[in-house]
Amino acid sequence: MPRIKLTLILTTVALTLAACGGNQTPPVPTISIADVQTLAVSTFAAGLTQTAAAIPTPAATETPAPTNTIVAFNTFVPLNGSGTPVAAVSSPTTSCNGLEFINDVSIPDNTKMAPGKKFTKTWLLQNTGGCAWQPGFKWTVVGGDPMGGSTVTLTQAINPGAQYQISVPMIAPTTLGTIRGTWRMFDLNGNPFGDAPWVQIVVQNPAASNTPSVTDTPTP
Repeated sequence: MPRIKLTLILTTVALTLAACGGNQTPPVPTISIADVQTLAVSTFAAGLTQTAAAIPTPAATETPAPTNTIVAFNTFVPLNGSGTPVAAVSSPTTSCNGLEFINDVSIPDNTKMAPGKKFTKTWLLQNTGGCAWQPGFKWTVVGGDPMGGSTVTLTQAINPGAQYQISVPMIAPTTLGTIRGTWRMFDLNGNPFGDAPWVQIVVQNPAASNTPSVTDTPTP
């Protein structure tokens, strides 16, 4: 009997405690702003880790071997003693034309004559080249005083080895003293060739002594 009573008492107490405890509301946990920030950062970092793990690692590529490059060097330009570039000299073109002065047929050097005196200068020339002088070749003054002389144009061919006289009518200038004019032959392309003989006279007053008379040699 006492045991039954003790059991009833214990049961009653237990039920009472359970009823009292069931009416209490469980406490709400307090979350700070720092906890929220920490949680957000942790979540973002975890996402980055998972994304990086999902990206495949690129396969290693081989670096291409360097290729040889042709380097252009500057063209050599010859310089003179002062360091100025010198123009390239081309090889002279061989010409088959040749001319040699043989002698003065008339009016030898230093012939004395009065101012304004008319005379004819004649040279004896020889074709020393391998080609004939062609009609159209010109005998013309290239320096000094022409003394009124005009260009002479050949009207016939002069064969290699042949001699030929060229005559030019002239007039002594009025200037006193030694006067010279240099002449030369030109081909059909305007290229000079051969010797360049001249005519040289001494112009003086007619009253001067030992003035030789000037006799023109007939033109052949």
